[in-house]
Amino acid sequence: MPDISLTTLVLLCVAALVAGWIDAVVGGGGLLLLPALLLGLPQVPAAQILGTNKAVAIVGTSGAAVTYVRKAPVHVKTAVRIGLAALAGSMGGAFFAAGISSDVLRPVIMVVLLGVAAFVMLRPSFGTRAEADRVPATRARIVAAIVLVGGGIGFYDGLFGPGTGTFLVLALTAVLHLDLVTASATAKIVNVCTNAGALAMFAYQGSVLWQLAAVMAVFNLAGGMIGARMALSRGSEFVRGVLLFVVFSLVAKLAFDQWS
Repeated sequence: MPDISLTTLVLLCVAALVAGWIDAVVGGGGLLLLPALLLGLPQVPAAQILGTNKAVAIVGTSGAAVTYVRKAPVHVKTAVRIGLAALAGSMGGAFFAAGISSDVLRPVIMVVLLGVAAFVMLRPSFGTRAEADRVPATRARIVAAIVLVGGGIGFYDGLFGPGTGTFLVLALTAVLHLDLVTASATAKIVNVCTNAGALAMFAYQGSVLWQLAAVMAVFNLAGGMIGARMALSRGSEFVRGVLLFVVFSLVAKLAFDQWS
């Protein structure tokens, strides 16, 4: 573990706890966890920051996924298929990432996110159980989810990355007509698959601070399980509120990165 102060370690653990909660409810915990690691460990190479982030996040995501699967109507087989497609898509996105400027992508993503926020606010039935029951997930929709949601968002994750978990929840809700709680649960399983692939690569390269990751992972796991339980008990309206907060936070972060 790098030489860091007790204060920094405590702040990183708090960030891991909150990030786990956000990630479990609606995705987007990396918006907090990754900047916290970058600020707390300025002397550590970026590759090790990214690898440690994945090692922490996969624990909280796995805990949230297990909590959801026990209590939410999640089709695990479909989720794993989407996850494997996302894993393949992320590898393809990473291959092309070197030739794409993030300065070009950020404004596009901001416009898309603002459009999504407007859609969610103007359509109160989006992601509710009533809408999910009205439009069942057909075989064609499942195939579309595997190809478009898994492959497409996986490609985006490898190419650029910010907000992948949130995009997964929104896309799964739209394509499979899941309620927001079930979409969050399904997204967690997909995230486990993609995080596992990325972590394996970082571990192979020796780019993971395992001791620090182990300490932070305990807090991330606690946050993930608490977030999943709150989403299950409070329902889609609660998830909807957190979703809009995360979307606007992501837009603000992208705008800051673009013009700062």
